[in-house]
Amino acid sequence: MEKFFKLKENKTNVRTEVLAGITTFMTMAYILAVNPTTMTAFNDILGLEGSARMNPNGVFMATAISACIGSLLMALLANYPFALAPGMGLNAYFAYTVVLKMGYPWQVALTAVFVEGIIFILLSLTSVREAIFNCIPTTLKFAVSSGIGLFIAFIGLQNGGIVEQNSATLVQFHAFHVDEVTDITRTANVGVILAILGVIITAILLINKVKGGILFGILITWVLGIICQLTGLYVVDPAAGFYSLLPSFSSGFDFAALGDVAFKLDFSGIFSLDFVVVMFAFLFVDMFDTLGTLIGVSAKADMLDKDGKLPRIKGALLADAIGTVGGSLLGTSTVTTYVESATGVSEGGRTGLTALTTAILFGLSVFLSPIFLAIPAFATAPALIIVGFYMMGSIAHINFEDMSEAIPAFICIIAMPFTYSISEGISFGVISYVLVNLITGKAKEKKISLVMYILTVLFILKYILL
Repeated sequence: MEKFFKLKENKTNVRTEVLAGITTFMTMAYILAVNPTTMTAFNDILGLEGSARMNPNGVFMATAISACIGSLLMALLANYPFALAPGMGLNAYFAYTVVLKMGYPWQVALTAVFVEGIIFILLSLTSVREAIFNCIPTTLKFAVSSGIGLFIAFIGLQNGGIVEQNSATLVQFHAFHVDEVTDITRTANVGVILAILGVIITAILLINKVKGGILFGILITWVLGIICQLTGLYVVDPAAGFYSLLPSFSSGFDFAALGDVAFKLDFSGIFSLDFVVVMFAFLFVDMFDTLGTLIGVSAKADMLDKDGKLPRIKGALLADAIGTVGGSLLGTSTVTTYVESATGVSEGGRTGLTALTTAILFGLSVFLSPIFLAIPAFATAPALIIVGFYMMGSIAHINFEDMSEAIPAFICIIAMPFTYSISEGISFGVISYVLVNLITGKAKEKKISLVMYILTVLFILKYILL
């Protein structure tokens, strides 16, 4: 371990690294409960049956295994304490935009993730990645992160039943149906109350700097739900979408479920412009989210060199890219470096041994699938809302005094939740940034790149032709 991970050189030891890895896992483990629910949300909405459904158990297995592989690659290729797993935001884009809104089968969506991963590998092996990164205005990078935060929070509000549909105003706060209370309405009301309590509980834990606060918030909310089920406040009625909150180990561990989602790529639609847009959205968010996370966490750990660059970043990006390709083959959305890695770094993690420890724990979690799959939507919804809060923090870096920067950023941010699409937000952001600055004569001052002009033309053609 000393020879491979260079522990003394990094002023750390085995005990510190292992504890840091456990801490990172605790703060990331919520993805094991959230990802299967988020990625398969379209199953019931579209009324899919049989092989057309995306098996949540299979997605769980894919999530755990891809997180294990990605974190292991980070340890071996870069020797950094960063952990990887399927990313929040892109899993919502996968389910709610690509499958539900655009109408692509989930197999085609996985193909878009696969193609994006291959391109990311090629970019990671060349200097093209830096060139593309530098071409996108910093303002839009922050706007994309903030917009995704709002989008995720909105999905969390929906999943928790806090916000629901209204024919006149599109959305409204949950109607508690005080006039006529049936078992179903009472159960729905209880779920909403528990989701709201979950947000408060998670916030309290995080404010008090409890390690694994998001995960503990999910578990505490789940336990409260189980108490409601045992006391009769929560009624199990699968026909109404209310299932038992108690995990069932009677059927054992369904490892075969992985076969329902693994290697199900469908290349039939890869030559359409829509597919290119979808693939680009995955690539755009994955690339900038990964780079931002790596630089941010590295700065916290004092890993940047005198020029502010991260040594061995190529290996870190390669681990991320290979993890994405592997995840798509297994049956999950884009695998990315997690900002929660900062918790392990704050505990002293400085080498790949931290990432290796996290990888082992994700591997072991495969055997706990009945537990994670029993966690209800009202318990995971608070996690989505809180993660949205974290991602919204990027908005503080946008200069709202400069209208030519702030207005395109604002358009990008609000477009994501209000159009229910990350890709539309990116499109609106790029188009508005270029046009606003071009028409006002600020294009030269802003040094808008040729890439931005090309993207603007392509996005406009997309709306004209499709």
